[in-house]
Amino acid sequence: MGNRPDRDRLVELRRELHRHPEPAWREFWTTARIVDELEAIGVDELYVGPEALAEGERMAVPDDEELARWFDRAREAGAREDVLERLEGGYTGAVAVVERGEGPTVALRVDIDGLQREESTDDDHVPAAEGFRSETGAMHACGHDAHATIGLGVLEAVKASDFRGTLKVFFQPGEEMIAGGKPMAKSGHLDDVDYLFATHVGLDHPTGEVVAGVDGFLAVSHFRAEFAGEPAHAGGKPNDGRNAVQAMATAVNELYGIPRHEDGATRVNAGKVGGGTATNIIPEQAFIEGEVRGETTELKDYMKERAGEVVEGAAATHGCEVDRTAVGEAPSAESDEALVDVVQGVATETPGVENPIRRDELGGSEDATFLMREVQRNGGLAAYVGVGTDHPGGHHTATFDVDEETLPIAVDVLSESVLAVADERP
Repeated sequence: MGNRPDRDRLVELRRELHRHPEPAWREFWTTARIVDELEAIGVDELYVGPEALAEGERMAVPDDEELARWFDRAREAGAREDVLERLEGGYTGAVAVVERGEGPTVALRVDIDGLQREESTDDDHVPAAEGFRSETGAMHACGHDAHATIGLGVLEAVKASDFRGTLKVFFQPGEEMIAGGKPMAKSGHLDDVDYLFATHVGLDHPTGEVVAGVDGFLAVSHFRAEFAGEPAHAGGKPNDGRNAVQAMATAVNELYGIPRHEDGATRVNAGKVGGGTATNIIPEQAFIEGEVRGETTELKDYMKERAGEVVEGAAATHGCEVDRTAVGEAPSAESDEALVDVVQGVATETPGVENPIRRDELGGSEDATFLMREVQRNGGLAAYVGVGTDHPGGHHTATFDVDEETLPIAVDVLSESVLAVADERP
């Protein structure tokens, strides 16, 4: 596409974002840097932080101390003070709007957050070898640095084209915690959207493959269960204690025993557990951070209800109390056939795309589903587009990286798809 930003510029921006990954609701530097680019490109409307989010819908928001630590780090890394002021309290992300006369409203959703894990220092890990490894202790281990870059590239390409209509690009925070999709979906910015594209690189597809419609999203619910018991001396008065770790361990064991369901696939995982204070004290506190998933939203709800029963029962068995908190949640969703047709047709004609694939199953979860379902509920169409990339390590691993040849391919496929739906009105 002649209007696409230069490949080298896309690579430079992606590498800059890769050096500064920030977890959910801590994307202060990232949002500020995106705002810099949006102002340089020139947009008609720009909604930043709380202006892009529905009040009261954020999930998994860190405590004030954690937010302040990342806020200060962003300031020290050179984030603009005027933008930081708008993001205070962990209200991150942005929605950019380009208006080009009469026509449909088309949206693109990209996510911008990183993962809380260390990045590889191996000499054969390209970011380490070429000097753009993470500087924050977090990591872009799922390609969201590429996604943000692609979103900016698509916006610039469409703006420079003969597009007629309105383009909205959603730079969404908090995907890794399944925490940012809902507040963006409920913000009102999707109310007039006719067509929505969401995108992800990789997903076990190599560079040169494009999946026009990704399906098979498992609905997911993350939870934290905090058990409270009674401490006692483990040697002298063990009978006086109420063992919170025993309650937690019972719950973990029984969570994995929740019956499967005749209507489809379900999942459960106790991903992080802990508790206790010392070897000679009956533990008075313990916790589980876990998740349940379902092939449909209804199956997820079934697992969520049964998991709650298990946790409450385990606490009662050991004379403990338990406090359950929903941390993050997302429904299932399906890509609409008419948009899959459009993307497949575009991908077939796009240089660098060697294998356009019509549909594939994700087998995981994504909170872009909130945005997809909101648009569909309002009568619009949505599709989730997978753009393959060669990655030496799996998603969420310390050696994950993006083949940067993917960047121009993704910008071309998505920007041409935006133009196609504006022209064809599928």
